[in-house]
Amino acid sequence: MGLTKQYLRYVPSAVFGLIGSQKGNIVFVTLRGEKGRYVAVPACEHVFIWDLRKGEKILILQGLKQEVTCLCPSPDGLHLAVGYEDGSIRIFSLLSGEGNVTFNGHRAAVTTLKYDQLGGRLASGSKDTDVIVWDVINESGLYRLKGHKDAVTQALFLREKNLLVTSGKDTMVKWWDLDNQHCFKTMVGHRTEVWGLVLVSEEKRLITGAADSELRAWDLAYLQEQIEDPEEPNPKKIRESSPRKQERLEAKDGDSGMDGEPETDETPEDRILSCKKAGSIMRQGRDRVVSLAVDKTGRILACHGTDSVLEVFCVLSKEEVQKKMDKKLKKAKKKAKLNSSQGEEEEEDLEVNVEMTLQDEIQRMTNIKASSKIKSFDFIHSPQGELKVVFLLQNNLVELYTLNTSLAAPQPSRTNRVFVGGHRSDVRTLSFSSDNIAVLSAAAESVKIWNRSTLQCIRTMTCEYALCSFFVPGDRQVVIGTKTGKLQLYDLASGDLLETIDAHHGALWAVSLSPDQRGFVTGGADKSVKFWDFELVKDENSSQKRLSVKQTRTLQLDEDVLCVSYSPNQKLLAVSLLDCTVKIFYVDTLKFFLSLYGHKLPVICMDISYDGALIATGSADRNVKIWGLDFGDCHKSLFAHDDSVMYLRFVPKSHLFFTAGKDHKIKQWDADKFEHIQTLEGHHQEVWCLAVSPSGDYIVSSSHDKSLRLWERTREPLILEEEREMQREAEYEEGVAKEDQPAVPGETEGGSYFTGKKTIETVKAAERIMEAIELYREETAKMKEHRAICKAAGKEVPLPVNPILRAYGNISPSAYVLEIFKGIKSSELEESLLVLPFSYVPDILKLLNEFIQLGSDIELLCRCLFFLLRIHFGQITSNQMLVPVIEKLKETTISKVRQVQDIIGFNMAGLDYLRRECEAKSEVMFFAEATSQLEEKKRKRKNRRKMILTLT
Repeated sequence: MGLTKQYLRYVPSAVFGLIGSQKGNIVFVTLRGEKGRYVAVPACEHVFIWDLRKGEKILILQGLKQEVTCLCPSPDGLHLAVGYEDGSIRIFSLLSGEGNVTFNGHRAAVTTLKYDQLGGRLASGSKDTDVIVWDVINESGLYRLKGHKDAVTQALFLREKNLLVTSGKDTMVKWWDLDNQHCFKTMVGHRTEVWGLVLVSEEKRLITGAADSELRAWDLAYLQEQIEDPEEPNPKKIRESSPRKQERLEAKDGDSGMDGEPETDETPEDRILSCKKAGSIMRQGRDRVVSLAVDKTGRILACHGTDSVLEVFCVLSKEEVQKKMDKKLKKAKKKAKLNSSQGEEEEEDLEVNVEMTLQDEIQRMTNIKASSKIKSFDFIHSPQGELKVVFLLQNNLVELYTLNTSLAAPQPSRTNRVFVGGHRSDVRTLSFSSDNIAVLSAAAESVKIWNRSTLQCIRTMTCEYALCSFFVPGDRQVVIGTKTGKLQLYDLASGDLLETIDAHHGALWAVSLSPDQRGFVTGGADKSVKFWDFELVKDENSSQKRLSVKQTRTLQLDEDVLCVSYSPNQKLLAVSLLDCTVKIFYVDTLKFFLSLYGHKLPVICMDISYDGALIATGSADRNVKIWGLDFGDCHKSLFAHDDSVMYLRFVPKSHLFFTAGKDHKIKQWDADKFEHIQTLEGHHQEVWCLAVSPSGDYIVSSSHDKSLRLWERTREPLILEEEREMQREAEYEEGVAKEDQPAVPGETEGGSYFTGKKTIETVKAAERIMEAIELYREETAKMKEHRAICKAAGKEVPLPVNPILRAYGNISPSAYVLEIFKGIKSSELEESLLVLPFSYVPDILKLLNEFIQLGSDIELLCRCLFFLLRIHFGQITSNQMLVPVIEKLKETTISKVRQVQDIIGFNMAGLDYLRRECEAKSEVMFFAEATSQLEEKKRKRKNRRKMILTLT
């Protein structure tokens, strides 16, 4: 076999320039025992933990490939649940930063995650319309709740009752009884998507936010309360009996289902709870509710729409409402006394008319205006009355506001913001310094200089909308070309703008540094190419000279210039025009040399190889063409990307080049062999530009997802055949997960009510079980043969040990099967058993009987046993061979489970005894404290009496 050309692999090194991506939500997290200081934000596929006080990133929760869509911290503050675009959920430990638990059940992006009060269960809603409840402790799915007809937007556990309430884009709010996993009530009072819901007033009231400017409130009455306090719903009836209010509500909702809904409830539904509309709170925003939340105490309610304003409401307690009503009554009486001379009848009438409205119970507190559109928010309300609100904004920014809720008119103040680590808009140009250390990125509002090794931003300078850039030789200054046609020259040491030159009348699309490093060339939308030289001019402010540029020549053309590039020997200049051609000119005389035509759409990017032999052009027609610069002949046309090719750069000292496309990918190509070498996947939106370091060891790329990514060249050789093989494997693995999906989202084919889904991991786990069973069969047959040989020989013959069993420490074949079962992730166990063919089940049942008799791992074994019985019930019961096995299993399982129950019961009783002991000790202390307090009171009373006596 001949020698193959060796390529070196590029791997992702870091993600930077991103503060938070917009698809997910921001949440406060507790770290090092501090609340309200640290926030978790989604950052493409990762989760960043930011310290708001210092503005520093302190932890990265590493994701895989998919974008983060949802975050939810656990009630104990030790874990963070993260939902992804592909429907998977991972639970990270905030102490170690590792994601140990993975749940795969949804077939589309996770839209909501909520823990129950103790943090033992997690409810997840998705775009696939399902709600799944997961057991966090056992790391497995409990059940799948189907019923919504569109994406689920919110899910909430009730604290006191085993109920779940969910809302969806199908305009429905559904109530689920988790004891029997069915939907017992559907609220059909909304005409538009329900985007959020919260429970307030000790879970007696539900507030929903839809696609209009109303927040609707619903009064909830539970069965037990109705028995205990039959008078409780009466005030609500009085409140709604006002004819004017009834008309107003009907006019507002226009839907008889809204107000008439409680009457249409069927009696079984009323057995658990009844739901009645209490009214509406009007928001100031006219658009849909984006997020609606309530703090842990249930006192502060906040919501925002698609604008930059957060509306904050206060939910008053019963005592506060009563005080308010008393004041109202007093006012009404006063008014009556002033207005009428008769007095009494009027007063009585007014007393009847003073009724409690929803506005009396939920009061508008204030509005907080953020500096840009709000994408998500989270807040913490401290017992001292301070409210901390953190925003994730649309322009890659995190802001923290505080306000004192104990004041009558609280004024929000911005206390912190995280902004240094990223641009406010998309980065449109990138450059490397000549020593490979500094990276320049420029966007619509600023230029930033980053240290490549630490990824820290070391300079930020305000600029106009930047389109192209480069480091001036010596790396002390940078030049930026802008959308308005200006050249901006910056000094890096001071961060000052040295000079702004009006270079072109339209956008300055491209700039190319001359190989002799004495000047550069610019191309703009004013159909001209201009040549510039560097010069030193006297600085007006100081005696020293500073760098400036002067224009030397102009080349006027017939079309807008999109891209310019010098050849390495500085003899030729390539200019890409809007008429889809690339024209080559001689630099010295500016005479026309070649025209490269063949692209169907304009050439957006191009580059010339280090030896001047090749020019590669990338176009909006998705093709890359490789041309010879000697005769202008097209060597090869490559279909490069699934969308426009946005950027193209040769690797220095080679004929390899990189292209970046709007299809979110970066690809490496060989211009000699015309082969695709590798694809760098990571960006989640269009890739705008990239820069290759002068050494060729690093690439930095920027995208519409606001992230900058650094890629590093490794010493690992890349073999094309292996790369293609890996690509095919990845496609197969993706296909395995997708093959069960229906063509229409939400469509059911007989309904899968198991919580898991088939993934490549579950298929591999099933294969491991099958291999273990086959090994067990083989070894059992060998043992039989061995016994027969020993019997025939009349002596003990040595038995050859299987190398796999030896690797596990010379265990028995049946123990090896148990080890394999233990090795399967808890969340993938059921799905793995589901994939298993029935021919392996009889062996597994026999082995389960053996294992259960031994009495270890009873919980795991019973889980496997009951699941297999449930899914293969018909085949097992009709198989006469399995009847004795099942009989034995019945006996052993019942006895062993009872033993486990007894142990758990004993432990529970022991813990209960310890709890009582602790309480008794604390009560003794409590009584001692109470006695001392009483004595203190007596002493004070005596002193007071003495003082009174002396005064009298």
